[in-house]
Amino acid sequence: MVRWDAGRMGYVIRPVTADEWQRLKELRLAALADPVARVAFTETLEAAASQPDAFWQRRALSPDEGGAALTFVGVAEDGGWGGMVVVLVEEHEEMPQTHVVGVYVRPEHRGTGLARELFAAAIGWSWDLAEPVVERVRLWVHEANPRAEALYRALGFVATGRTMADPKDAAALEREMALSRSGARKDSSQG
Repeated sequence: MVRWDAGRMGYVIRPVTADEWQRLKELRLAALADPVARVAFTETLEAAASQPDAFWQRRALSPDEGGAALTFVGVAEDGGWGGMVVVLVEEHEEMPQTHVVGVYVRPEHRGTGLARELFAAAIGWSWDLAEPVVERVRLWVHEANPRAEALYRALGFVATGRTMADPKDAAALEREMALSRSGARKDSSQG
C-alpha cells in the first residue's frame, strides 16, 4: 500500500480486495458512463451493467486469489474511490509483459496527479513480479484520446508502431505504447 498526498487531496493507492467487488462494479460502470468511454474502453456500459454478480466477484480477485488481473484504486481521504488502473500479466506474448487496461479517474479527481500514482503502482508491481520477470508494460490508446496519450508519453511510454482497429469502429485506430524495463531504469537513473 502506498500513501500519497497531492495538494489538498490525499490518496491511498492499493489493490482492490475480493470483498470490494460491489465498489469495483460501481467504479467501472461510472467509467463506462463517462463521455470519453467511447474512445477509452472497448466494453460498453450496457454489456457491463448486465453482468451477474459472479462476474464482478471474479473481477475483484487478485492474481494471488486466482484472478486474471490486479486492480489498483486511489482511495481519497473521504474513503471514496477516485480512480483505478487494471494490470494483466501476459506470458503468451513475444516476451513476458503486463498490459495496463481499465484506466479511469473520476472527473473531480482529474488533474490531481492520481493517474500518475495509479500508474506508478501498476508499473512498480509489474517490475516486482518474480515470475514471470516482466520485460515491458504495454497499453493501447485510441487515436482520438490525445489527453491519455500525452499522459502515457509523460510516464515514459513510447509508441511501438503496432496499431489495431478499434473493436467498436473499424475506421478508427488504437496505437500500442510500451515502457520497457531497460527504458524505465534509464529514465529513473536520469532523475
